[in-house]
Amino acid sequence: MNPIAKELNEVIQNGNPNLMSMMSDVGKNLFFPKGILSQSAEAREKAHKINATIGIAKEGNATMALPSVMANISGLPAEQSLTYAPSFGIPGLRAVWKDAIYEKNPSLAGKEISLPVVTNGITHGISIFADVWVDPGDVVILPDMFWGNYNMILNVRKQATIKHFKIFTEAGGYNTAAFEERVKEEAAKNDKIIVLLNFPQNPTGYTLTVDEADRIVQILTEVAESGTHVIAVADDAYFGLFFEDNVLKESIFARLSGIHPRLLAVKLDGATKESYVWGLRVGFITYGCTIDTDAEKVYDALARKTAGGVRGNISNASHLSQSIVLESMKSEAFAAEKEEKYKILEARAKKVKKVLADPKYQDAWDVYPFNSGYFMCIRLKTVKAETLRVHLLDKYGVGLIALGDTDLRVAFSCLEESDVQLLFDTVFQGIADLS
Repeated sequence: MNPIAKELNEVIQNGNPNLMSMMSDVGKNLFFPKGILSQSAEAREKAHKINATIGIAKEGNATMALPSVMANISGLPAEQSLTYAPSFGIPGLRAVWKDAIYEKNPSLAGKEISLPVVTNGITHGISIFADVWVDPGDVVILPDMFWGNYNMILNVRKQATIKHFKIFTEAGGYNTAAFEERVKEEAAKNDKIIVLLNFPQNPTGYTLTVDEADRIVQILTEVAESGTHVIAVADDAYFGLFFEDNVLKESIFARLSGIHPRLLAVKLDGATKESYVWGLRVGFITYGCTIDTDAEKVYDALARKTAGGVRGNISNASHLSQSIVLESMKSEAFAAEKEEKYKILEARAKKVKKVLADPKYQDAWDVYPFNSGYFMCIRLKTVKAETLRVHLLDKYGVGLIALGDTDLRVAFSCLEESDVQLLFDTVFQGIADLS
């Protein structure tokens, strides 16, 4: 094992030995190298005459750039757009994002969390999380309706075992009883469990109510108290898009962070949906846990392992993308711009609710609960989902996503409000065609 990895492990062990019990074999061996990076950092401070350490091309005292490239980048010099970013992410963005996490999550008041590490979007964040914390055979608990890429990353690539529970009750709420049964069943058989909590949820568009969230926190606390290590991962990709008053309007990460020594809370979030910049690929990993010693030192060690994973995977996320996100967040107009877009999506969600309240559809499908995010799902009663999907596409030019035998996913985020009625009437007609 590299001596730097050993040093980081000692820091983490002294802060909370449970964290080392949870960490994957890869994670235990990860480190952020010194070598060339530290020598380059020293040169930036002291090489006032000639600095021949930088792995980029320079021209005069500036970063070398093609005019045809810079002509398409407005307002950002080459130093802030074309150069390598640190594997941790650019410092200004990490600090601003951490401040925003506290602002958006009141339950974090008085708690210490790590400085976020920047990833190349949340998908990459999940992959880096898995490198640091998931070993082959580890149990990951997910609902029966979930984003398919979790399986690709956690089961196919990391060889974790995924266990499911039924997401909704017959009454239309989150199935905390099924969640508890599955979590405690796996906890009784394993020293460590990983619970992935995605709200607003893909594909259902559901966010926990406050009472449901409190119950989830209670269940995971009980499991940690019983002796099982718990890694609770909050995938907050669609954070902020809450359209009903009774839902939890902060990340469940905030309520889980620091509640028990055997529970590690991990927050995966990003600018992707929060700032409507899907292709910029800027995500973050943030940790919250109980630490007995210097929390800042332990969180720094966790960040160094995580950034080491980023460096050994993609080197760093795009400097240009990070700079754009940072400058946007610093803008005085940022909050108002986000509110404007939120209102548009909220109106679409409410229109979907209103249209689907029509009793004419009740013999054709049931509507899964939804209150947030980009998506909602219907459960077909009389036709196969894939058969209907193809029919709608071929005959009417309408595209939807089929999930299994019975479910269709609708992305109302990309629907104009004026198209909602037409969409569901067309689906209704398509079912009639096939009946």
